[in-house]
Amino acid sequence: MRNEKIETLSTVKLQHNPELYKIVDSLNRTLKDDDLMFGLALDEEDNETAVFTIYRT
Repeated sequence: MRNEKIETLSTVKLQHNPELYKIVDSLNRTLKDDDLMFGLALDEEDNETAVFTIYRT
């Protein structure tokens, strides 16, 4: 079994938009075979800010 370490490559904060999840979903579906994973969350301190993160899996 391969070592399952997740490495954060980049994190960007941007203005939240309800459609951002579509981009993240598309990236995850398209690039999962390249060992990349994308995340999207609301900033814990500001609900108007989204946090987009790129991971290597």
